Amino acid sequence: MAKPMEKASIKKADLQQLLNTQVANWALLYIKIHQYHWYVKGPHFYTLHQKFEELYKEADQYMDEIAERILALGGSPVSTTKELLASATIKEDKPGLDAEQMVTKLVDDYERMISEMGHAMEVAEDHGDEGTADMLLGMRSSLETHVWMLKSFLGQ
Repeated sequence: MAKPMEKASIKKADLQQLLNTQVANWALLYIKIHQYHWYVKGPHFYTLHQKFEELYKEADQYMDEIAERILALGGSPVSTTKELLASATIKEDKPGLDAEQMVTKLVDDYERMISEMGHAMEVAEDHGDEGTADMLLGMRSSLETHVWMLKSFLGQ
């Protein structure tokens, strides 16, 4: 049976890994949504162009908040392109998607992140790290609102 200290350090390492996945996902989303912002075309150009700008700025902010939280907890956030790509659970897109495909992929990514944040929140709470759990809850709530709005845009 693990000693209490060993159990705590394992959970801390697990939490930092989960947070690094979030850093990597937000970094990839920043690039992906910025790409959507540049390449969106069609009758919803203006609306989506503005919305994508709002969303990639939010992604940048969240990536920074999580990385700083990792540092505050004594860890090291992933920061190289190689580390980001290896740690992310979402995938890059190539240019050429239509507006509806962009929104659909964004909904899928956000739903994945909502689920992963829920798991990270549970680990943080189990470790007694209410600060991290609260930070993730705010981000998760924002994503849930985005998913609702983006699905409404798609007519779902």
